[in-house]
Amino acid sequence: MISNWLAATLGRRNIHYGWVMVGVTFLTALISAGTVGAPGVFIVPLQKEFGWSTAEISSALSIRFILFGLMAPFAAALLNRYGLRNVTLTAQLIVVSALVLSLGMTEVWQLVALWGVVIGIGTGMTALVLGATIATRWFAARRGLVVGIMTASVATGQLVFLPLLASLTERFGWRLALGFVCIALGVSALAVLLAMRDRPSDLGLRPFGDEGTEPLPAPPVSHGSITGVALGTLRDASKSSAFWVLFATFFVCGASTNGLVQVHLIPMCLDFGIPQVQAAGLLAAMGIFDFFGTITSGWLSDRYDNRYLLFWYYGLRGLSLIFLPFSDFSFYGLSIFAMFYGLDWIATVPPTVRLTAQKFGPERANLVFGWIFAGHQLGAGTAAFGAGFSRTVYQSYLPAFFIAGALCVFASLIVLTLSRQPKPKPQAAMA
Repeated sequence: MISNWLAATLGRRNIHYGWVMVGVTFLTALISAGTVGAPGVFIVPLQKEFGWSTAEISSALSIRFILFGLMAPFAAALLNRYGLRNVTLTAQLIVVSALVLSLGMTEVWQLVALWGVVIGIGTGMTALVLGATIATRWFAARRGLVVGIMTASVATGQLVFLPLLASLTERFGWRLALGFVCIALGVSALAVLLAMRDRPSDLGLRPFGDEGTEPLPAPPVSHGSITGVALGTLRDASKSSAFWVLFATFFVCGASTNGLVQVHLIPMCLDFGIPQVQAAGLLAAMGIFDFFGTITSGWLSDRYDNRYLLFWYYGLRGLSLIFLPFSDFSFYGLSIFAMFYGLDWIATVPPTVRLTAQKFGPERANLVFGWIFAGHQLGAGTAAFGAGFSRTVYQSYLPAFFIAGALCVFASLIVLTLSRQPKPKPQAAMA
């Protein structure tokens, strides 16, 4: 296999194969981010072609966000049982199948079934849980940085895909833009097939930063049901107050990012006379800031108290959302919003993953984080529908932005109730 040859070649250069896993996962998450973010570009074209209301389209996206999150803990169990490559390839096949079928949809129930249910399940089979699994399984050092790099792929996905999809949609229609997403998913699937491996021991390695001499044996595979493993993890984790604090703060994270800004910022900009391509460019600008902000957050989370990092991230995000309605949607006002909001769009993920591993241990971290991520997507689904409802009933998105800003300030305060953890010590390791 190419992975064996590549691992041996990199090993002679003192480079750990874990970084290849980071690269493949980055590519996969980048294209998935383009898939998840694409509907924000398609809302207005779908309204014009089919006459569907914002609330109807938002309901499908809300279902997708919720299923995307509810799948996460089961996805972690699937990854543990069947392996990273098998589950990732299956997820990509499901998503591509739904996108291809949606090219011929004409009724809103088809939108709900394909973009809501099927894509929600397919994208949820990997989601952020895949990155968290690789960080905790392949890395003993620099886990925060690794999570930051892989999470930043979401920002890069917006940077690469949204302006391009907006331009393709404006020139050739939403169907051609959707076809482009399918081709990109095919490229990602090929990379996963060739290079992704399950554990370091598959290549005779130990995790990056682990100074042992023998490969760690793979833990015994649980033969219990996937549902039983996932629900058992929830039962045990729910006894801890730390779980509910992380769940609640990640609910707010999802409500204030994926569900609100990613889905509704472009339509809201159109309400203020800003063209769709320019609005997509605004999201891309946020992606630039978030790319660096999230990687920096991962670096910081390896070195400083993660509770205080989350306090500042949620607080600044809340203030930026409250500021947006007062920006008059001018060039300078939107630029200030894009900078402050973009810097911590998903910078909350590395500290949250580290706190999860600290509280529940690295072996169960991906399962517990799966349930915490479910909270993130429940928040995203709530905001996706709520903002669409606000636009339909009140002819304005602004109430949704004020509420999201207030929730972020609330999240910044409750995260400080977590018990203090020992300050992470930087670990030296070979590249």
